[in-house]
Amino acid sequence: MKKITLLVLLGIVFCGLQSFAQQLPQFTQYMFNTISVNPAYAGSRETMNVTALHRNQWAGLDGNPTTSTFSFHAPLNNERVGLGLSYITDQLGFENTNYVYGDFSYTIPVSYNTKLSFGLKAGFTNYRLENPDLNDPFFTSNFNSWKPNFGAGLYLSSEKWYVGLSSPRILNTDLNEGEFEALERNSYYAIAGLVLDISADVKFRPTVLSKFTNGAPASYDLTSSFLFYDKFWLGASYRLNDAANFGAFVDYQVANNFRLGYAYDLPTSTIRPYTGGTHEVILIYEPRFSKKTKLYKSPRYF
Repeated sequence: MKKITLLVLLGIVFCGLQSFAQQLPQFTQYMFNTISVNPAYAGSRETMNVTALHRNQWAGLDGNPTTSTFSFHAPLNNERVGLGLSYITDQLGFENTNYVYGDFSYTIPVSYNTKLSFGLKAGFTNYRLENPDLNDPFFTSNFNSWKPNFGAGLYLSSEKWYVGLSSPRILNTDLNEGEFEALERNSYYAIAGLVLDISADVKFRPTVLSKFTNGAPASYDLTSSFLFYDKFWLGASYRLNDAANFGAFVDYQVANNFRLGYAYDLPTSTIRPYTGGTHEVILIYEPRFSKKTKLYKSPRYF
């Protein structure tokens, strides 16, 4: 009976994704992975940034969603142009979606300490459906398709706050073929955050991410975190949508150039009794020493 219940729950999730749209995955630690949704973020950290993230959603369910991302971005020598490359692989049951996209940004100063960046994203989305059980009556053939797409974004920031608007997938891509029906709908993101000094060694950072997808419910991620001694982040989050959940995360500067983070989410929906929650791990490599100036860069909060 438990297996039947799990199959029904996964079926609801799977059918819901097919009915609404193919959507980009969401992350608890989105504030450390902004390049995945906004190309204008490329190069904004004024040094090379390499980020790897793995998310195991609804652990304990057979065929549960798992997502892995890898991104690289850096400013060029003139510091106004940023380039990046991002890869996302998202697995749900027999369904696998891969995103391979390049990022370009151009930054202009709008005041002494405020910058406005314009970004473009372009690449390919691969949608694949493969069932290893050839006797399964619900899947009589496999499906594999590559489709191009592009996106754009704006990112306005200073050392203490930022706001951004973006649409990482602008085209409504038709992935239908034979008995399979899937659409990659365009999504719109609004992000914002700021840092407040509590004391000389403690800072408070509230952030928000809003996501709007045609044909799917809107979602809102609200996050509050504290930074201690410019090394240790401790925070909590809440997501408001049809799959609401509470989350908490820690992030630590384990070495001069490396940061390691962990997040845990607990759903509040009907799926809660059947899962042990969601686990998310992030590793960031970011050199803080500038060969150009021979100095260590001050820590960046966004």
